[in-house]
This record gives sequence, structure tokens and C-alpha cells, in this order.
Amino acid sequence: MKKIGVAILGATGSVGQKFLELLAEHPQFEVKELAASEKSAGKKYKEATNWIMQKALPLNFSDMIVKECQPNLKSKIVFSALDASVAGEIEEDFAKAGYIVISNARNHRYDPNVPLIIPEVNSDHLEMIKFQKYGDGAIITNPNCSTIGLVLALKPLHENFVIESVNVVTLQAVSGAGYPGLPSMDIIDNSIPFIGGEEPKMEKEPLKILGRLNTKGQVDFADIVISAQCNRVAVNDGHLECVQVKLKKKPSIEEMINSWINFKAEPQKLNLPSAPKNPIYYFHEEKYPQPKIHRNLEKGMAAAVGRLRECPLFDYKFVVLSHNTVRGAAGGTILIAELLHAKGYLPDE
Repeated sequence: MKKIGVAILGATGSVGQKFLELLAEHPQFEVKELAASEKSAGKKYKEATNWIMQKALPLNFSDMIVKECQPNLKSKIVFSALDASVAGEIEEDFAKAGYIVISNARNHRYDPNVPLIIPEVNSDHLEMIKFQKYGDGAIITNPNCSTIGLVLALKPLHENFVIESVNVVTLQAVSGAGYPGLPSMDIIDNSIPFIGGEEPKMEKEPLKILGRLNTKGQVDFADIVISAQCNRVAVNDGHLECVQVKLKKKPSIEEMINSWINFKAEPQKLNLPSAPKNPIYYFHEEKYPQPKIHRNLEKGMAAAVGRLRECPLFDYKFVVLSHNTVRGAAGGTILIAELLHAKGYLPDE
């Protein structure tokens, strides 16, 4: 099979590096171009980036010349790992020039005709692309890293029992702050009960993702009340979230667990390359899940759920864990691209 050429915007940052790590041997996509800021443009990639991934920098990327983030690239499919401070205008310029932009940035997540996609949850929202005003171009967005783990766990519950309200408290890994992230003296022997902009995202994004697509190519948000409190903790990778849910139809504990372990969706049916065989794993051990042990389930693409019990304030409470830089960032965005390809939304080259 001939691979489809893609470009990475913001290739020198931590999310851009994760894209390269995950795409190095991808069966469908081949990274043809790397783009970053003006200070990096014109340099070889190995000179422009401070490589922080655990795997060595792939040799086929190291001597690539970094280009500017201008819509004159040959690859018509671009993965955006750009910082939100610059992503909005650049991504729109690319879409207007006929590029398919699959973005990890927050800037366009609430645009009326831009889908906010978790492939197992709302693959039907890709229809929104047809209502965009970018001609042959389009923008598709990946949700916030903490939102993805939460909504993966909520989807089977909402589908089967209808969620009315959610309270979530997160313990989020330092890699979620990017590189170099927080100063060591701020986070070592410490937890920080604030992550800028995180709580509003967690309270709003799930409503669009779990909402219904209407005839205008927009989403009628789900009627769920969500309260979020977000904390940064001294863990490298893996966001742990303590969740309480109120359901319209209160099921048994066995029904709750079965809804998770039996959950399969479009990526599994299509056997997409990055799709986990099981999107959700449930652990009965009382001390599970844990970031150090479970963040790499299914190469970091599955969510781990545990500690389900009745709640005196809501109906139930449980814990969910997901890998924030794989499922919550680059890996989740690549899975969106695979879904777009399978559904015929991408050009062949």
C-alpha cells in the first residue's frame, strides 16, 4: 500500500516529537515535511529540536530541513502540534489553502462546524466537515488530554444509562505542561491545585463531544452538568481522574462494569492501525489503576477504569486513567486521521 504523505506543524515541541515517534513506522502515513517557528526554519531537524522522547530520534527525520509554518507545503494533510498562542491563524490559513488540518490545539474546538473528535465516541461528527467554508480544506480537532480519558469512560454510561451530572477531580502528569514544563522546585514534593484553563475545558468539551449532530452541521450540546477540579502532580505521564456520576437510570455495579468492558466502536470495527483492541479496561483490584503500571495499556491508547463503588452524593464513583501524550495528544490525533482515511475524507496522496 502506498503511504500518504503528511506534514507536522510545530514539529520541534514535545507533542510534535511524539507525532514523529508514533508515525515513524506507520502503515498508512509517511512524514514528508516538518515545520516549526522561524528560528527553527532552515535548520536540520536534529539541530532545531531538543529530542526528549525515550526512543532515539529516527534517522530519516534527523537530517530533514525544517520549514516555516506556511501553506506552501507539498503534503496536503497536516498534523498540528502548534502552541495555542499561534495555532489559530496558522491552521485557518492552511485550511483556506486546501489542506486537511488535524489539530491537537484548542483554538478551533468550539468553532460551529469544526468537529471535536474522539473516534470511539462521536465518529459521526466528521459530517461537520461538509459544512465548513474552506473548499477542499478542513479543520478537525482533538480534545484536551484530560477530557479524552473522562469521555471514553463516560460514553458507555451515557449510551446505556444517560448521564445527568458529573464531578471530576484530576491528578495530571507534568508532561501535560509541555517541555520544559514546570520548574523542578515547583513540582517535586508537591501538588499544584491549578492548571490554567483546564477546568473550563473539562466542563465544556464533553458536552460537544457527547452532543448530537444537527442538520446545520453543528452540535446540540449534551444536557449534562459537569464540575471539574484540576491538579498537577509529580507523575511523568498518565492523567488519573476521580469521577462521580449521577445517572437517569441507575444500573447495578455489574451493569456498569459490563458497559465498559463490552464497549467497542467504529475504530475497532474498522480495525484502524492505532485503535486499541479494547478501548476500556476495568480493574477489580482496589489499588488500580495506577499511572506507572497502566498508562501504556494498548501502547497508551486504552483507558483504565477501576474502584467503582456507590456514592452517597451521586450514584457511583470511580477512577479513570489515560496516557495524556499518547491517547490524549498525538496518538489520539493520529487515530482521527486513520478514521478520516477509512471514511474517505482524505486525498490518496
